[in-house]
Amino acid sequence: MIGVFDSGFGGLTILKELKAALPEYDFLYLGDNARAPYGPRSFETIHRYTLEAVKVLFERGCPLVILACNTASARALRTIQQRELPTLAPENRVLGIIRPTTEEIGFYTKTGHIGILGTAGTVISGSYPLEISRFFPQIQVAQQACPLWVPLIENGEIDSPGAGYFVQKYMDALLSRDSEIDTILLACTHYPLLEAEIRRFTPPGIQIISQGAIVARKTAEYLGRHPELDKRVSKTGKIRFLTTDTAEFFKKGASFFWNEPISVDSLTFV
Repeated sequence: MIGVFDSGFGGLTILKELKAALPEYDFLYLGDNARAPYGPRSFETIHRYTLEAVKVLFERGCPLVILACNTASARALRTIQQRELPTLAPENRVLGIIRPTTEEIGFYTKTGHIGILGTAGTVISGSYPLEISRFFPQIQVAQQACPLWVPLIENGEIDSPGAGYFVQKYMDALLSRDSEIDTILLACTHYPLLEAEIRRFTPPGIQIISQGAIVARKTAEYLGRHPELDKRVSKTGKIRFLTTDTAEFFKKGASFFWNEPISVDSLTFV
């Protein structure tokens, strides 16, 4: 199976697009719900948690693991790829969602000014400005951390007056940094669920970009370039779910992201 990892539920927005792009492939989703959110945590903690999750997915037969979490991609992916993977499982691959997004995002803007909305961990890492500059050095990037958006989403408060207040607060802060922004990237996999509210406080002419479709398309292209890896992935159209919390907790939270019945198993990191 293709392993898909997130600190909680947000990666389900990536998984949904992966399923649409690769319907015949099998996926195993792992949400570290018991230790979410990752955004405020230290580099060392995020790396340790992410590595534990990657090991679990490798042990369960996933030759390819996608970190469907911007915070984990920003703060753990490179170290895992360079330091642990060569000895842990050199024939396997771990991919993130920042690189494929930044390879494409520059094609969306006409003014050359992009806004990034993400968790504190993603923004502090500086990963998006750095990666975007590698592919599109002429583009100006402004960032805004939105630490209260994930709790609002995971507690089912996206339609509450409080959600509108905090969406407007962070949107105003981002747009005050650069009046020429014409493209805003939702650099957290939870944020697509707030897209209607975000658009309500976004001036006309500014486009809102989610990552899911981009990541799914780039994953399909990656598998096409690596047939030796593609052959190791089962293709029966099945999806399984794992959580570090209880199955009941996961099913309740996942209902905001996933519109189909799911069967989920619970596990505990030792």
